[in-house]
Amino acid sequence: MVTPLTSKTNNTAYLRYQQERIAHWDHIAELLSHWKGWGEFYHRYLEKIYRFQIPPGQRVLEIGCGSGNLLAALQPSVGVGVDISEKMIARARKQHPELRFIRADIHELDLDEPFDFIILSDTLNELWDVELALKKLASMCLSSTRLFFNYYSRLWELPLKIARALKLATPALYQNWLTVDDVHNLLYLTDYEVIRDWQEILLPLNIPLLAPVCNSFLARFWPFMHLTLTNFTLARPRPSHPAGVSSWRVSVIVPARNEAGNIRDIFERVPEMGSGTELIFVEGHSKDQTYETIERLIPEYPHRQVKLLRQPGKGKGDAVRAGFDVATGDILMILDADLTVPPEDLPRFYDALVSGKGDFINGVRLVYPMEKEAMRFFNLLANKFFSLVFSWLLGQPIKDTLCGTKVLWKSDYQKIAANRGYFGEFDPFGDFDLLFGAAKLNLKIVDMPIRYRERTYGTTNIQRWKHGWLLLRMVVFAARRLKFV
Repeated sequence: MVTPLTSKTNNTAYLRYQQERIAHWDHIAELLSHWKGWGEFYHRYLEKIYRFQIPPGQRVLEIGCGSGNLLAALQPSVGVGVDISEKMIARARKQHPELRFIRADIHELDLDEPFDFIILSDTLNELWDVELALKKLASMCLSSTRLFFNYYSRLWELPLKIARALKLATPALYQNWLTVDDVHNLLYLTDYEVIRDWQEILLPLNIPLLAPVCNSFLARFWPFMHLTLTNFTLARPRPSHPAGVSSWRVSVIVPARNEAGNIRDIFERVPEMGSGTELIFVEGHSKDQTYETIERLIPEYPHRQVKLLRQPGKGKGDAVRAGFDVATGDILMILDADLTVPPEDLPRFYDALVSGKGDFINGVRLVYPMEKEAMRFFNLLANKFFSLVFSWLLGQPIKDTLCGTKVLWKSDYQKIAANRGYFGEFDPFGDFDLLFGAAKLNLKIVDMPIRYRERTYGTTNIQRWKHGWLLLRMVVFAARRLKFV
């Protein structure tokens, strides 16, 4: 089989293409010693964006690293920069001796080590063969690796040409000018999966007051978002094989307040999953006999692994966190004790998680028809409203934010908990805390449709108008922490 770089004709063209670029970027490296142009604000803004997406202390590989400033700004535990220009690499090594820089061509790169994050910032449009380059990166990926790309929008081709002609921007050779759809297709061809896309930088000039309004606010809304300078794409390796269908332990956390009539059904109906399933009841100061009922039923089901806690605080979110803290399973599940989500559906969540379909499986009640009294009309409207807001806010489709059933790896939850200070513990329900945290960690969120049932015992603990207003305040707060930064 002849590859793009082994056929004689293509190899000659490729070598000529690369030699042109090596000479060009060697020249730029010399130019940077006494000239900056107007690009400094743009590059500082890119650093800010990447620092928000990538926490310090990660293993980071940057392809097309230039002088290494972006890589250094991320404060990696292991930082490796790759560039085709020897003079750029020399400059990077001098400025950032704590990092490792390699003069190499991505098309021929062979690094025998994995990374948490791989960055190609304004590099895709420079590559001779993007498909081959992406295939090369596969050997440096774990299943948890995240790939970040940013690349110019074609709408800016003419403005950038003018800026370069006036020597206000870094000179460039002819480029690929890939669209978002082009990048999606190339990722699909090379077995990667897109998590989300977004746009940044409406005004690449440091004009006081105007630049923050344009870049942190207007760039988030239509039609301004389509006029931005750079597109971002976040991707991950596409799972190819199930990650051991029966090898994981499961913890099912059941927040239970005034649910005494449902407890026996929970014992009987929650299926055994993986290599073992533990039930963790977190009783929330009930007015009925919920705690006593659980305590009485535990000896009747000796084959079940059961823990019973009295909730330390108030609200479902507090109960979920208390249950997660004592869970011993590799996988954490939430099951509402009202059983409006059938326990028999939990294995579907398990399968979606362990097969790598997603990192965070979110239950959705708004796909299948509901039983008659399962959700009131205004609750339905509120859920649809919040689904639209959250899909925009998180950059991933979220059809139902308040379904009680959510499933994730314990290792990912521990990262969410460690990062909780960024948002604060303001969510009494727990749903937003987990969704915000998952989005901030760049986890792949996948919706799992379920059939929503009527209650057969008790009444809901949700207060529609009071809690609806609280949720709206939380959305505004989260927008400030996730979207308008």
